[in-house]
Amino acid sequence: MVTIKLKQLRFFAHHGLYEEERKVSNEFIVDLEVAFESSIAVIKKMNETINYIKLYELVKADMLQTTDLIETLAMKISNNIHESYPRVKKVSILITKKYPPVINFSGNVAVSYVKEY
Repeated sequence: MVTIKLKQLRFFAHHGLYEEERKVSNEFIVDLEVAFESSIAVIKKMNETINYIKLYELVKADMLQTTDLIETLAMKISNNIHESYPRVKKVSILITKKYPPVINFSGNVAVSYVKEY
């Protein structure tokens, strides 16, 4: 199994249920792991692996579309990756909202989603 990892991808987006969240952007951090099986002993060509730039572009496209829940967003990203790369066997994604709209809250919130295909 080969795993491609994209770590600490930062986006400013308008995700959230509340009107104020949709007006003011928030910072989100995405960590992504995509695993696939390779029948090749040594990967030497791009078409034998999964291009991390294309993975980033898929994540970015979904991150720029306003969504109520980050749970929905994580599931959507995972499904879009699998649709684009059917040989993907597992997607793990962590989406962190840096500044949740909670009074006197110190810290951040995150959603982790793992899907095996």
